Amino acid sequence: MQAAMLTYRVDPKYPPLMQQIRKNGRIQLHAIISTDGTIESLQVISGDPGFYQSALDAVQQWRYKPTYLNGQAVEVETVITVIYSIN
Repeated sequence: MQAAMLTYRVDPKYPPLMQQIRKNGRIQLHAIISTDGTIESLQVISGDPGFYQSALDAVQQWRYKPTYLNGQAVEVETVITVIYSIN
C-alpha cells in the first residue's frame, strides 16, 4: 500500500475573535480522502468551536496524491490536526 501524500495545503485563517482574545487552539478532524485525492468527507472530532469553521474551510481545499492498494486507487480515512498558535 502506498500512503496518501499531501500535495496542496491551504493554511487556515486565524478567526478574528480568537486572535483578538489571543486564544490558541487545536482542532482534530476526521477526513475521508477520495480516490482522486480530494477531501470527500470532513467532520470535527474535537477542539474549540471558535476554530471549527476556519479549520474546515482550509482543510476542505487540501489535495492529496491518491493512495493505491494493489495498483488501484482507494479511499483513505485519516485524522487531521490543525494547530492555531499566536506567536
